[in-house]
Parts: sequence; C-alpha cells; structure tokens
Amino acid sequence: MYNLTVVGTGYVGLVTGACLADFGHNVTCVDSDSGKIERLKALELPFFEPGLPEMVARNVNEGRLHFTSDLKATLKGADVVFITVGTPPRADGSADTSAIYAVAKTVAQNLDGYTLVVQKSTAPVGTARDLYGWMKKHAKRGRTFDVASNPEFLREGSAIETFMRPDRVVIGAESKKSQEILKRIHDPLFLLETPMVLTTLETAELIKYASNCFLATKISFINEISLVCEAMGADVKTVAKGIGMDRRIGGKFLHAGPGYGGSCFPKDTHALAAFARAAGERMGIVEACIDANERQIDRMVRKIVESVGSPRGKRVAVLGLAFKPNTDDMREAPSTAIIQGLKKRGLKVVAFDPVAMPRAEEMREFKGVTFAADAYDCCRGADAVAIVTEWNEFRNLDLAKLKRLVRRPVLCDLRNVYEPDEIESKGWRHIGVGRGRAGQPAKKARRRTAKR
Repeated sequence: MYNLTVVGTGYVGLVTGACLADFGHNVTCVDSDSGKIERLKALELPFFEPGLPEMVARNVNEGRLHFTSDLKATLKGADVVFITVGTPPRADGSADTSAIYAVAKTVAQNLDGYTLVVQKSTAPVGTARDLYGWMKKHAKRGRTFDVASNPEFLREGSAIETFMRPDRVVIGAESKKSQEILKRIHDPLFLLETPMVLTTLETAELIKYASNCFLATKISFINEISLVCEAMGADVKTVAKGIGMDRRIGGKFLHAGPGYGGSCFPKDTHALAAFARAAGERMGIVEACIDANERQIDRMVRKIVESVGSPRGKRVAVLGLAFKPNTDDMREAPSTAIIQGLKKRGLKVVAFDPVAMPRAEEMREFKGVTFAADAYDCCRGADAVAIVTEWNEFRNLDLAKLKRLVRRPVLCDLRNVYEPDEIESKGWRHIGVGRGRAGQPAKKARRRTAKR
C-alpha cells in the first residue's frame, strides 16, 4: 500500500483517487476550492458518473479515501503525488499549463523524503521533463524526487470500467525506481494481464494526444462520408458497419452524428496542432479533422432549420444536451452550438436532458431556452424534434403518443437512433445523418471545363 496524493478533484482527479483507493492504497484528494472539499466530505460529487458515488462512499467509509484543501500538510509522508489539474485551451488552441507548474512548485518546496511526482493531466509533449527542472529549481538542496508521465484514458460515462479494466497502462518514467513504483501501484491490473507500456516521458505524453486525435479523426471521417452518402443515395450506417468489420479499422467511433465534443477531443486536437506548429511541423490531418467537426455542427443546424421551413413562430424540441450519454458534461457539447444556431435563425427552443439540465441552465449560451420536465413535455407543440444526445430513453419513445403532442411529426435524428422506414411507417418524416435510400437518385456532379 502506498500513500498517494491526488491534486485536483475534477473528473480525472476524483475518478483516479477513488479507483486507486479501491486498489487498496491510502489516497488523499486535494483541491484549492475548500467549498468543494466540504461537499466531497459530505459525499456530494461535483459531476455525474455512473457508479462513482458508491465507490467514493465505500472507500471513504473504509478509511482509504480522504479530502482536504491543505496540500502542504498532505505532502508529509506522501509517496506519490498525482497532478490532475486542468489544462484549458488558450485563444490560440495551445494548452494552459500554469496550474500544473503552480502545483509542482508547491510540491517541490515541501518535499518530505523521496517523492514520485506523476503528471497525469493532459499536457503538451515536454511538460514532464520541464517539470523536473522546474521542481529542481524550487526544491531545497538534498531533496530527491522523480517526475513521471502516466496519462489517463478515461471514457466519461464508463470511467470506472475504463480505469479498472483498461486497454493498457502507459508509464513514462526514466528511473527504475519510478517505474517499479508505478507498476506496483497498478498491481491489481496484473491479474487481468493488462499491458504495461514502459517508455520515455515525451513518448508517454504523445501517446495520449495521438490516441485522442486519432479517435476524433475517425469521427470526422465518418461524418464526411455521411455527406457523400446523402449525395449519392448510400446509407452511412451500413458503410460504417462494412468498413468496421475490417480488423485494421474497427467499428468503434464510426458513428455519424453532429460531431465530437467533451473535455478531451476538442481541446487535444487543438493542442496537438499548436505544439506541433511550435516545433516546426504541421498536423494537416488533425487540422482538417477540426475543420470538418466545425462544419458538421453547421450542417446539423441547417438540417433542423430546413425541416421546419420558415422559422417564424416555429418551435424545435431538442432531446439531449450532454456531449454524450451517461454524463452531465456540457463542455464543448454539440447541443450548445446547435441551439445557438437555431436561436440565431429565430427558432424557439425547448430542451430536455435526463441529467445535464442543471449545468445547462447555468450557461449563458442557453439563455432564452425553455427546459422541459421530460421528453414528451419537451415535444409538446414542436414543429420538429431533434435527437442530439443518444440517451437510452430516447431510443424507445412512444411515437404514437409523441405524434399527438407535436405540431408537425418531423424527427431530426442527429444520432441515427431510429431506422427511417420504421419511423416513416408511423407517420413521421425522418431526417438522419447520411441515411441515403436505395434507388435514391444521386446528385449530378458539376462538370468543369478546363481552361485552355
């Protein structure tokens, strides 16, 4: 058992702390927000994540998980310090790492015996190595420590599962001692034969960015394929299924929709492009992925607007606000830009989400939006219904009941939850993403004559 300090109680920090405590370690989670710490002590979590409240409560009650706002006191006797603070994007897309360096400075000034400092926040390549020099500058003479990179690959909505049964654990550490400590911390995963990737600091950091940017690129790719499907009369769901059966490609993240969002993909794609430019290289594919994602949002707005005709006096029901199901995370959620686009075009918007509405109500982008009690209340009197987040409860709507409530039975199925033929057989007009029909005439290509 190790004494572990986790600095930052955001999504990554709290999940990491709870799961490491469940591994049997003594974990103290630290945050500068004392009010947040008091709420955590009362077992009030700051965000929604299935299974996390039960895990936190269990480990607090069994004395393995603690919360405090006193970082200096926590460092006494700490074997390992995990830095999990935020790295928000700057205006130019680069990551703001100031919080990481502030924490590292405090840790350096209060080292108590050998300490392993683990950079877990997603930060530009080179950050962990820079941290070592930064800490050496602020540490008292004779203090010993190591810096390692141990990136997280949590998936919101299934974070506990992805921590406890990960595809791999990446350890960027360059001393035997730090490598062994991190391997021992993750000992329970050896029973699952979880692969351990032992590598350098820079390589570990880049694995994180490369992973997220590749997945974001798959999403943007299938969204662009959906445009061709609509133009040529093909079905993107079947195209995705067909290419996903190729084991070199795989079917995950090949679901056409309104584009990616959340706390990772938008931030990490911009950050990778930014630090690559700073290194004299250009990430053309990643930049194209970013551009494709932004254009996809605009297309979704156009789909909804065109479905109602003249926007004057028209009302759109938006089902789903969180960037994905099983979370209340509204960061970079496609719903935000879509609803703003609808409002700018003069449409009235009523919205419902099973979990994320309290967060949405606090956001200025949702000013003027009416929030409903449930999906049916949301759709009452609507000229179009748009499914923006594929919560399970939206997969089995009573379409007959819904048809009696709406003004016009138009379903803008932005997540391709329903089959077009099934919906239209029940008197609805179905507007999906990339759902071409057999025999649908393809758009004629414009001929270009070469200039002579």
